Amino acid sequence: MALKDILPGQFGFGAAPLGNMFRDIPEAEARATVEAAWNDGIRYYDNAPFYGAGLAEIRMGDVLAEKPRSDFVISTKVGRVILDEIEDVKGRDLGEKSDVFKYGRPNKIVNDYSEDATYRSIEDSLKRLKTDHVDIAWVHDIAQDFYGDEWLAMFEHARRGAFKALDRMRDEGVIKAWGLGVNRVEPIELLLNLQGPRPDGFLLAGRYTLLDHDRALQRVMPQVTEQGLGIVVGGPYSSGALVGGPNFEYAPSTPEILSKVAAIKAIADRHGISMKAAGLQFALANPAVAAVIPGASRPERITEDRAALDEVVPADFWRELRKNGLVNPAAPLPTAD
Repeated sequence: MALKDILPGQFGFGAAPLGNMFRDIPEAEARATVEAAWNDGIRYYDNAPFYGAGLAEIRMGDVLAEKPRSDFVISTKVGRVILDEIEDVKGRDLGEKSDVFKYGRPNKIVNDYSEDATYRSIEDSLKRLKTDHVDIAWVHDIAQDFYGDEWLAMFEHARRGAFKALDRMRDEGVIKAWGLGVNRVEPIELLLNLQGPRPDGFLLAGRYTLLDHDRALQRVMPQVTEQGLGIVVGGPYSSGALVGGPNFEYAPSTPEILSKVAAIKAIADRHGISMKAAGLQFALANPAVAAVIPGASRPERITEDRAALDEVVPADFWRELRKNGLVNPAAPLPTAD
């Protein structure tokens, strides 16, 4: 089944911030944010055990358990098992994401892409989410940004374990779809060209944005479209850099990134549009994109994102971006082609 047939619209909710991403979020604020998403009409919610060592799933589950289960879609991820054992959060080695969830729960996180761990991960997520099923399962973070030179070995581990388990679960109707949830294009490119278990789509975070889209556009988007699959775009604001935040790729923005943001914003300001509108509408213009899931940890962010989706962006804005070399010439644009 194609992702677009499963997802209830192109606008979803990314739950990573609910795991105390970069800050200690009060419980009331987290709950109000999920309620705001629901009241806005959002019906697709993406989560992961990794987000605060289960905290994001717990917080989302507390709210969505009060809603009719048939009215919304949940995706979560496998590859990490959260234990009852407590560990020193400061001592975690989580690649470039080591400090991202330092305010999350201190439960030990075990990386395991085996078949058994995949089943356990899903079972544990169901408990935290307070639901009897998830609709989509993504295999999380099997890429160089997390495992360095060992990422191919981890990918092979997942191919023999998690991929087979999820393929079976989909065929048995336990889940509706599966794929990879990653921050790099290379694992997607590799899986698209392998024989064996076949994914239904991918969650690609941070790699199809106004600030970084060349590799995805050239190396995976055409194949995804040709194979009838779909991409869910996570991190459309590039860790906040696009909309004035200090970080890009979980670290302070480089001068190059800051310069590109400034150039795009100067054009946006001339045309009287918001950077959020530019970022969201750019991602959704690609036919391979099934949905975009900006993250939020404050209720007002939901309102801002919805307004950005509905904002009218003139064709001249997109043409000027292209003219100034700020988007790849091959990138589909909403109204400029």
